[in-house]
Amino acid sequence: MKGYNSDTIRNIALIGHGGTGKTTFLEAALLETGVINRLGKVEDGNTVSDWDKMEIAKRYSINQSVVPVEYNNVKINFVDTPGFFDFVGEVDSALRAVEAAAIVIDASAGVQVGTDKSWDACKKYNIPIFFLMNKTDKDNVDIDQAMSDLKERFGNSVVTLDDKDALNEAIAETDEALLEKFFDGGEFTDEEFRTGLGNGIASGDIVPVIKCSAIKGEGIKEALETFIDLVPKPMAHAPYPAVDDSENEITVEPSADGPLAAFVFKTIADPQLGKISFLKVISGKLQGGKEIYIANNEKAEKLGTVFFMRGKNRIDATGAEAGDIIAAAKLTDVKTGFTLCEKGNVIKFPPIDFPKPALYIAIETQAKGDEEKLSTGLHRLIEEDPSFVLDRNTETHQTLLGGQGEMQLNNIIAKLKDKFGVEVVKVPQKIAYRETIKGTSDVQGKHKKQSGGAGQYGDVHIRFSPSTEEFEFVESLFGGSIPKNYVPAVEKGLRESLEKGPLAGCRVVNVKADLYDGSYHEVDSNEVSFKIAAAIAFKKGIKEASPCLLEPVMHLDIEVPDEFMGDIMGDMNKRRGRILGSEPMQGNKQKVFAEAPQAELFDYAVKMRSMTQARGSFTMEFERYDPVPPNVSEKIIAEYQAAQAEG
Repeated sequence: MKGYNSDTIRNIALIGHGGTGKTTFLEAALLETGVINRLGKVEDGNTVSDWDKMEIAKRYSINQSVVPVEYNNVKINFVDTPGFFDFVGEVDSALRAVEAAAIVIDASAGVQVGTDKSWDACKKYNIPIFFLMNKTDKDNVDIDQAMSDLKERFGNSVVTLDDKDALNEAIAETDEALLEKFFDGGEFTDEEFRTGLGNGIASGDIVPVIKCSAIKGEGIKEALETFIDLVPKPMAHAPYPAVDDSENEITVEPSADGPLAAFVFKTIADPQLGKISFLKVISGKLQGGKEIYIANNEKAEKLGTVFFMRGKNRIDATGAEAGDIIAAAKLTDVKTGFTLCEKGNVIKFPPIDFPKPALYIAIETQAKGDEEKLSTGLHRLIEEDPSFVLDRNTETHQTLLGGQGEMQLNNIIAKLKDKFGVEVVKVPQKIAYRETIKGTSDVQGKHKKQSGGAGQYGDVHIRFSPSTEEFEFVESLFGGSIPKNYVPAVEKGLRESLEKGPLAGCRVVNVKADLYDGSYHEVDSNEVSFKIAAAIAFKKGIKEASPCLLEPVMHLDIEVPDEFMGDIMGDMNKRRGRILGSEPMQGNKQKVFAEAPQAELFDYAVKMRSMTQARGSFTMEFERYDPVPPNVSEKIIAEYQAAQAEG
């Protein structure tokens, strides 16, 4: 591949609903430009873009893939992304590396859920949009109806490039002088037309529709020519927000002559390929063999081999200048979202805004002793896909994986086995319940042991009562009933006892303990004895102070189209939840605020996607602990006692 400068590079993300033909369009473009000699098919597992073993087996895209297409002395870096919603993180990272997005739609299906989501993602990142209407060859396709659907959903900014009246009107809207000329009946010059069209696309006021049939190779050449003509050049990108080495907010101008600044938007962590970092060069020139500075961890590292990638194929390179996308091997201290720069000119771009996990599952290794392999594999996979998270719950001692849905998490489990030789099984997720008291008690804890030689003796009287603090310890001793040097041992014994309550073995909270009396033995008393006495008093005192279970309650912000509001509210009631309120949003949507126990929400991501035809979304945060209803509490306690009896 020859070298390209900033002026002869275009960067485009292919996004859209699953099955619309993004990967097939790339095959057609590579066939058109002579890179391949026959069209690969997703179902045959032989496409350039879907090269991962799991993608071939499952016949759909899982990872984003960079595929450069050279046409008319211009290199178009296409970033192909998965269409399934679980892999939205791949779309988020791809949009950080491009100057435009082509939302691919199936001409026979029209606007789908993924079309809406892709549009919203482009608006979030302020990315110019093209619609690539694919599969125009299918039987009974009504292109006029498909265009009408696009306009109805996304407005009159959506235009075809051969519809001159509508296009002229859209161009006129981009500039007051052009608008006046349009109303006066004047014709635009070629320069006015091109400038107005380019400005309109860059601002999002014009969204061109390109028609093609990738499977038949129709319209592919015209699509490439349109992208070359109308996709904003990398140097036309607005200044990038960043911070300097003092965390001051700055902007970075895209410039081939400026100091080096590159952003890592994707990482491949593969046992066979090794670690590969995909970089968007924003400023300056990046060259193999040169030292770079990693702003995020303040480390310097020598840049080794750099290359362009087309799917899994490496194309030798010495470097790349601003505007290009290039890959680097074995950057050990570099992660997705990191900034590479010069030590004398430290800057840092914002990290990628990955969505918060909507679904968590608990896993265990199938074979004992594989825990270290599991940890290594998961951390390598997080490098590759930072949109899923690993959480080790210190209370339940479970390993939790969090992601966008079942498909993503099941793929992670499959990758653990395939790439790292670790088999895991899903297990029921445990709740970090808590225990507390509603009443008061006054108990004695006495420990006395005599078995030859020095004995053990500790005696405490403690009042237990509810507290607003997690644990409150006071002593109101009088008359030397217990020497002061034993008081810390009493407190330590109580604090250790908090970890396991009498009802279901859960952590005890919101308790006040007042050590007010006791006795000691001149010879046999010691710190250990008083620590044990305190533990005895704790068990008795909590049981006698009306103990109860507490459960975590989560706050949810739910965004949902108006037509699904009834389903959402009814479902929340079934989950022991309650609706706190709602507010209208743009696009005939509502934002609903709700609360529900965590125990009722493990499958909420799956059920909500089904209820709303995947058009709803939500975020969830821990809110507080509330008492568990008696009927639920009895079941939890019975299950705990049965487990204890089994040993």
